[in-house]
Amino acid sequence: MPTPIKVAIIGLDTSHSVELPKLMLDQSVAPDLRIAGMVPTRALRFDTPFQSQEGLDKRQAYLESLGMMVTTDFDTAVADCDAILLEINDPAFHLEYFRKSAGLGKPIFLDKPFADTLDNAREIEKIAAENKTVYFTASCLRFCPGIQEAHKTVAAPKEGLIWGPLGKAPAGSSIVWYGVHATEMLEFVMGTGAISAQTCQNAAGCMVVVNYADGRRGVISLGNGCYQYGGVLRDLENQPLLFEEQLSGAFYRPLLVQVEEFFRTGKAPVEIADSFEVMAILEAADKSAVSGRPEPIYTK
Repeated sequence: MPTPIKVAIIGLDTSHSVELPKLMLDQSVAPDLRIAGMVPTRALRFDTPFQSQEGLDKRQAYLESLGMMVTTDFDTAVADCDAILLEINDPAFHLEYFRKSAGLGKPIFLDKPFADTLDNAREIEKIAAENKTVYFTASCLRFCPGIQEAHKTVAAPKEGLIWGPLGKAPAGSSIVWYGVHATEMLEFVMGTGAISAQTCQNAAGCMVVVNYADGRRGVISLGNGCYQYGGVLRDLENQPLLFEEQLSGAFYRPLLVQVEEFFRTGKAPVEIADSFEVMAILEAADKSAVSGRPEPIYTK
């Protein structure tokens, strides 16, 4: 087997900072589900509005039970790593910690969403280019089996309806923070080319209609308290295709498979143009929720 990649986990305010190491280190995970090619060795803890001290303490204790070091010093956290997982729930911190990480010569996976704003996503891309840093950013939902199979079956949908949850962000935009999952699913099946988004809100959540330059249409349904993911794809030739994702114990495994491959090859599984499209849709949808009118989508 290839030599395991030592990874640093930056941030403990997201469940991903526990769930991803669990699949790599926890002996209670079934052998066929574990990711043996990566070994998280250290994690960086710091405060954000997205997690309490009690929650951070519990996550630190779990990671330490796996043999990881948890520190509040950035240099210590990245001292012995080959690659970096930026696992920060609060997207307002993404630019700051990407800037800290970019000059280290390590590949970076930046967990969803890209950033808190499109301008900060642009700044992240600028920093990456200046430092010749290879990275990619994505939601795990892009790689889940249901949507992957649906996209193979309906490769060029005329219309895509995607549903997912709308969580309440402790700070910043809820649409950007949690709407990213369903938005990334839509972008995966529809591709780039979105030109406007209009958001309608009520007590159930919000509905975002995304229009494309070639006449296609996407709909993102974000429900309050409804933690299900799925969708319907429709083209001009076949019956509509319904799919759903199962939130199983192996939910994050497809993402980690892609991350490991990226760390070994430097080839990102998601093009940067796709990531900017997702971020631009989210920002336009968030603006439309305030303005009540369609908002243009600008990717660059």
